[in-house]
Amino acid sequence: MLIIAMMMANILAFAQNKINEERMQRDIEVAENILGTLIKQQYGKRQFFPMEVQGSYLPGYGVTFRVPSEMFGNMFFTPGGGGDIELIAPPGFSYSRSWSSDDGGITHEEVQKAKSEVDRNYQIAKRTSPRAKNSKQRTSTDSAGTSYHEKILEAAKNFIADYGDLLTQLQPSEKIIVTNKSEGENLRMTWIGSMDGAIKQQLIIVEGNKGDVNLFRQGKISRDQLLAKVKIVNSEISDELQPDLELLSSILNRLYSRDLSKTFFADGNIYYERLKDFGALYHMQVYASNLTNDDLYDMPTVRLQDVDQETRDKKVKELYPEFEKNLKEDMLEYGRTIKSLKEDENLIVEINLTQCRRCGIPSTLELTIKYSALKDYSAGKITKEAALAKITVKKGPEQ
Repeated sequence: MLIIAMMMANILAFAQNKINEERMQRDIEVAENILGTLIKQQYGKRQFFPMEVQGSYLPGYGVTFRVPSEMFGNMFFTPGGGGDIELIAPPGFSYSRSWSSDDGGITHEEVQKAKSEVDRNYQIAKRTSPRAKNSKQRTSTDSAGTSYHEKILEAAKNFIADYGDLLTQLQPSEKIIVTNKSEGENLRMTWIGSMDGAIKQQLIIVEGNKGDVNLFRQGKISRDQLLAKVKIVNSEISDELQPDLELLSSILNRLYSRDLSKTFFADGNIYYERLKDFGALYHMQVYASNLTNDDLYDMPTVRLQDVDQETRDKKVKELYPEFEKNLKEDMLEYGRTIKSLKEDENLIVEINLTQCRRCGIPSTLELTIKYSALKDYSAGKITKEAALAKITVKKGPEQ
């Protein structure tokens, strides 16, 4: 009888946790509209401009809402998934520009080229704009950027507190996140041309817990207590060269080169961003193979040539667990070369994984460890196993 009771309890728990995907999608679309409206309301009733908000659900993790990364006047800079970037001009400007890479494999050199092209064309657009001719209409780029980020933060907090309960399918342990960072993004607009100089990009993450929202709705905690539990990252991306961070980028590029890696390779496209009071974020795009002229695949890291799609995909599935394991170990061993982070800051490696449709591997992978844990491991205060356990793993949707 006890066994039967336990089985029934497990079945009931599964039924309760199983989400209605159609209802989830409807809730997300309604929430997207609400968040976009709250942000626009921060600018006053007379402000009319597009505000694209994109929400996505990751089972076991929560719903992430992504907003444009930057704004100048009423101009939004919106990185798209898979390496797209689009510039949308406000009234008075006739220029728009989009740039993308079909396979998502964007190198650092291509990033720089895209930045230069966008900036050059934007400079032309602003010089010929009637708006640019009136100096009284010029605003400080830094203050405009700061104002935008502050408005996003305020709208995001209000959204989580006042409307988070509309995400009815979320479990109490899952999260509600608002950010200007795109999923798996490996092309970032770190600066743009403007009337008064360059906009410094800022990373924003506002994270609440559905369980806390439920407690607030049940009257068990106050609104202020709920907002105190909301985690906020508001960090400026520094453009100063950091020798130790640059060194780690060089090390990772060598470790995951075609001739040295035993799993996936990165083709020298690993770069980093230094986030003030938050840490260092490294971006990787890794591949498993090259497509030949005969529609076959070469897999240089495992010394396979001219293999078909089925063989290639089977091998990718085999290599993924080893790749994740190796990368965690490399974060420990070589992350110790970093000296410029503070103890409460993070080392983060964000990976766009090689394409492998219907392989069951994640599309993205994000590994995070506190710098204090790296220091403790380097000093022998904790074992390797204990240090590995301190690496948090976030996996994107399965391919």
